[in-house]
Amino acid sequence: MFKVLVIGKVDAQGLRCLSERPDVTLVEVDEGPVETWIGELADAHGVLLRTAPLRAEAIAAAPVLQVVSRHGVGYDNVDLAALNARRIPLAVAASANMISVAEHAIFMMLELAKAGRAHDRAVRADEWTPIRKRVLAFELYERRLLIVGLGRIGRQVARRAQGFGMRTVAIDPHVAEGVFAAHGCERVEDLDRGLAEADIVSLHLPLSEATRNLIDGRRLGLMKPDALLINTARGGLIDEQALARALRDGTIGGAGIDVLEAEPPPADHPLFGLENVLLSPHNAGVTTQSMKRMGSEAAANIAAVLDGRLDPAVIVNHAEVTAR
Repeated sequence: MFKVLVIGKVDAQGLRCLSERPDVTLVEVDEGPVETWIGELADAHGVLLRTAPLRAEAIAAAPVLQVVSRHGVGYDNVDLAALNARRIPLAVAASANMISVAEHAIFMMLELAKAGRAHDRAVRADEWTPIRKRVLAFELYERRLLIVGLGRIGRQVARRAQGFGMRTVAIDPHVAEGVFAAHGCERVEDLDRGLAEADIVSLHLPLSEATRNLIDGRRLGLMKPDALLINTARGGLIDEQALARALRDGTIGGAGIDVLEAEPPPADHPLFGLENVLLSPHNAGVTTQSMKRMGSEAAANIAAVLDGRLDPAVIVNHAEVTAR
């Protein structure tokens, strides 16, 4: 029997490809403290993981572990080095939430461009006439959108942005030349120059030591004073203190932030007092449709390991796992 430990609530329909298999024992636990479920790892061959941290201590407690499958695409809650040391693949639900996240990024651009919250507040406060005399909104049409990271989600953002008539450019050193043209994007080689020329910047990168604080005070200073910065990827990509200063000082025009370095953030977070920032609680990828897809893809990845057919494209650490 192949035991799969599911840590966190996963859609039951998504788990069917595992729960209906006679060769699989499925054990579901809550995302409580690691001490409450670490004992279940002793004989677990697979782990389906939502947001709970899976650190080296927990991985060491799983001597027969063969695969970890993330219910999503981010994996900063997993000790990748500990998996690499044992050549255990880390799979992700690669395409499950790409549409939801792309739509959320576009939503944030639209809300900021159209001053949605300001107009709503004015109507409710009986300030109909005064707000109509102010021109707060602008069009996305022909605005230059810099997509930082042209992976699955970045490509979906490009497609939707082009529907608004935006000029899409992208930077991604890991993507082949032909991909840019295939998705209607001009290739940008230098991030600093790309930031300086962009009207809107949308981040679609994983968090790593190379990308942490990628958008810092210096780079914010390169951007146009009316530019928008959107982050639906990972907290830590932006220096949040520097962003708060840039928004407060008018260095940039606004920001849409779905992810923060500390989640949930402290009550005194510097972005909270600013009107030109739109915040959401790391739920860009959380929709009724995407949650079903995430469960299905995460479970299917584990089933694929059982059947010896796990797609290398969904394995984060494929090079390390297959290294000789």
